[in-house]
Amino acid sequence: MTKKEIVKTISDEIGLTQLKTKEIVQKTFDAIVETLVEEKRIELRNFGVFEVKKRAARKARNPRTGDKVYVPEKYVVTFKPGKEMEERVRELERQAAAAAAQHAAAGGNSQPVPHPTERTPEPLAAQATYGSNAESPG
Repeated sequence: MTKKEIVKTISDEIGLTQLKTKEIVQKTFDAIVETLVEEKRIELRNFGVFEVKKRAARKARNPRTGDKVYVPEKYVVTFKPGKEMEERVRELERQAAAAAAQHAAAGGNSQPVPHPTERTPEPLAAQATYGSNAESPG
C-alpha cells in the first residue's frame, strides 16, 4: 500500500478532502521522524515502538567477489510491533495454515504463488556491500 492509497482510504472513511487528508498524514509522518531524530524512540500505544539504534561496525563479504568488506557503524531505525498488531499477523498465519491444510486434504500439491509486490529478502552478506548512505537497489 502506498501513501496515496492510505490517504484515499482515510479520506473516504472520514469525509475530508484528499488534499487535507494528505497534509494530515504527511504531518504525522514528519512528527514521527522528528521525534526519532530528537529522542531516538517513539512509542505508539497499540501500534508499536520505533527506535533508533547504533549498528556496530563489522566485517562482511562481497557475495560476488568473495572479498572482505568493512562496513562502518551506522544508525538504523527498528520497529517492534505492538501486541494487537502481532496478534492480527498471527491470525493471518493461522488462516494460511488452515487454508494449506484444506488444500492438502483436497489433494492439491501446488506451491502458493507470492503476491507480485512481495520481495524475496536479500541475504545479509549482500546487504553489507552497500554503502551506509546508499539505498539498496530494487
